[in-house]
Amino acid sequence: MFSKIDRDTVARFNSPRKSKVIRRKFLLCVTLFKRKFCERSPKTRQLHMENITSISSDRQQYSGGRIASQQYRQSMAFCMEFDGLEEGVNRYDLLLLVKKLGKSAGFTPRMIHLLDYYMAFTRQEDWEEGSRPVVYQSLSRTALALGISERQVQKLEKALADVGAITWNDSGNHKRYGQRDPKTGRILYAFGVELTPLASLKSELENKLHEKQLIDATWMETKRQISWHRSQIRSLIALSQEEGRDVACHQRRYDEIAIQIRTHLDLATLRLLLERHRTLYSELVAVMGECTVKSKRPTQEPRIAKETHESSPRGELKFVHYESTTQQPFNKLNTISSTPSRFRDGVGTRCSANVPSRDCGISHVRIGSAINAASQRLRDHLPLHPEWPDIVNAASRIREDLGISQSGWGNACQTLGRTGAALCVLVTDRAAQRDYQPARQPAAYFQGMLNRAKSGNLHLHKSIFGLSKRNEVSQEIC
Repeated sequence: MFSKIDRDTVARFNSPRKSKVIRRKFLLCVTLFKRKFCERSPKTRQLHMENITSISSDRQQYSGGRIASQQYRQSMAFCMEFDGLEEGVNRYDLLLLVKKLGKSAGFTPRMIHLLDYYMAFTRQEDWEEGSRPVVYQSLSRTALALGISERQVQKLEKALADVGAITWNDSGNHKRYGQRDPKTGRILYAFGVELTPLASLKSELENKLHEKQLIDATWMETKRQISWHRSQIRSLIALSQEEGRDVACHQRRYDEIAIQIRTHLDLATLRLLLERHRTLYSELVAVMGECTVKSKRPTQEPRIAKETHESSPRGELKFVHYESTTQQPFNKLNTISSTPSRFRDGVGTRCSANVPSRDCGISHVRIGSAINAASQRLRDHLPLHPEWPDIVNAASRIREDLGISQSGWGNACQTLGRTGAALCVLVTDRAAQRDYQPARQPAAYFQGMLNRAKSGNLHLHKSIFGLSKRNEVSQEIC
């Protein structure tokens, strides 16, 4: 049959009106058709059809169902042996552990949101012995409630299953449905997402939370140590610059490591940063120590020590200026070296003498007037029943907030005594916080008071009395 058709067709195309190209293409198509279908034997065609059938049957065999992985089998075994939560443990305690750990345990915010949503569908009796917490709400309703697609819900469920928080109790057609007993509220039958595996993670999550808390505490302690070293480095650089030393190299190195400490920095990076701060601090301490050895005068040391011993009262021994201006206790930090002797002897010893060269009305000021004149920021550092040493300590703490340097505080202690220096800080603090024409540069305002004290034009008692009276008037108005 095919040969007759081919002869008739070829004869028709032998007409001179048809082009040779068309005839060649047609003949090529006829040849390919014969090779593929006509020349193949019936046995070959049968084998070809059997191969196609076997491939389609294999595909139908593996469609649907869950992959029986080792993790899936273990989760199903735990669900079958589940005998309820421990006594005193609530289902939301498990969710709280997940929220506290978050990404450190493999839970993203969207996974936690879905787990929280599923947890609200369970009841406390579902987590008791003889029951299993199964969420049998349909996939479409969950997607509509969360505002996402069904596929996104499936991906989140798979992520929760990968970390071992959920599994599935599937029906034959993978539909999710169930029924509760109207009297007891227990689940009679349910097919859907099962939250029982979350109970098996309780001990593991608690251990991870403990490790996370230790790491976070170490991170915060490292950050505090870096902050302490930074304040000390800045003080030493400022003191060196005031004394005319060249610390440009140290300043550049400090600017390189003075980066903002944020939580994206891990603990290892933070420890490396702390080591660089310790190294720079040690070098500055060594520089200050060398300058101290060169500038010390042996004949002056006995005189300063004797003057301090004779002129300082016993009550002042606890309140040495060097100790009171330390922002963090040394026993809380693992510092590698102490403050240089020049820093202690040059500043702290002069202030501990408490022998002012100018009175400036300090003897007329009572402690009650000073407390009434103080700002709320300074009062926050005072005990319930403050004394003069407490006011001195409070003033030394807030001086850094005002930008007053260590050497400036030492000059004030030498000129006015520690009590007078504290009163100057008190007045400067009030001037910086007043509403009308506040002091924009408190350190310069403080230095101006010292200059007036040296020239005999400072009257501290009048300033204290005026501030105290102003506070009393404002309290009466309120």
